Amino acid sequence: MTLPHHDGTPAAPPQEEAQTRHLTILYRGPLASCDYDCPYCPFAKRRDTPEQLRSDRAALERFTDWVREQRQGVSVLFTPWGEGLTRSWYRRALVELSHLPRVERVAIQTNLSHRVAWTADADLSRLALWGTYHPSQVPYGHFLGKCLDLAERGVRFSVGVVGQPDHLAAARRLRADLPGTVYLWVNAAEGRVYTDAEAAHWTEIDPLFSYSRDPHPSHGLPCRTGETVVSVDGEGTVRRCHFVPTALGNLYDGSFRAALRPRPCPLDMCDCHIGYVHLEPLGLYGTFAGGILERIPVAWPRRGTSHGLDPRD
Repeated sequence: MTLPHHDGTPAAPPQEEAQTRHLTILYRGPLASCDYDCPYCPFAKRRDTPEQLRSDRAALERFTDWVREQRQGVSVLFTPWGEGLTRSWYRRALVELSHLPRVERVAIQTNLSHRVAWTADADLSRLALWGTYHPSQVPYGHFLGKCLDLAERGVRFSVGVVGQPDHLAAARRLRADLPGTVYLWVNAAEGRVYTDAEAAHWTEIDPLFSYSRDPHPSHGLPCRTGETVVSVDGEGTVRRCHFVPTALGNLYDGSFRAALRPRPCPLDMCDCHIGYVHLEPLGLYGTFAGGILERIPVAWPRRGTSHGLDPRD
């Protein structure tokens, strides 16, 4: 027996019909190297060997080839452990995928440390960036300049910060200096418990901070992962999401398709945006309609609030 969607839409269609349904893929290859040294990140300042970089490049090119051959609609969010945009093959993949007619959106999580001129070659109606500002790693003016350059080029992007106490002043400054059309999100620092007063400061910057403030109880709740959203690694192993290790099959032999169906979350808690955004009871597909992968609310900006968005709506 399959589970119906929380919003009452029908359960999964037969397998042959599922092969033409839109599929959202979170891709994470073996790349682990990053040019930043953030104290809150376990992957900071890693170095990949030349062999590891070649493997990552080959894996990404294989994945890009697979997307190119699909008959169904596909959206892709690259979520590398390291920094992808410093590598030419990630920039090339983003540009190529943005021009494929069946790709609805292609996005990447990035620290924006690399130049952004490459975006001129992409289809900006499909490309998007999810940028993170790390105040201890980059001069403020340098990061703001990248954001203003992206905005001038018409690139769709969001930016955000980790809600560390020593980041608050920098986050306020960034919110004040960014164009009002750019959404600035705040991720709760891992393991941190926020008082109501502390949370209020971050909510002034990001009206949706309440969704990140505390982990979401998720066990048994309907979630789109494993049905229309999957995670893929460099070997092509398909899982429902990055946080559930059980394999559903392989991307390249098509064995994963038979496992796509509505299913409840097996975990007790979900505390990462790229996970809980797909939990159906939260209703975030409505909040971020058209901007799920790049983390941009559909109603941003909205008149009548400090930064255009009322979380009560």
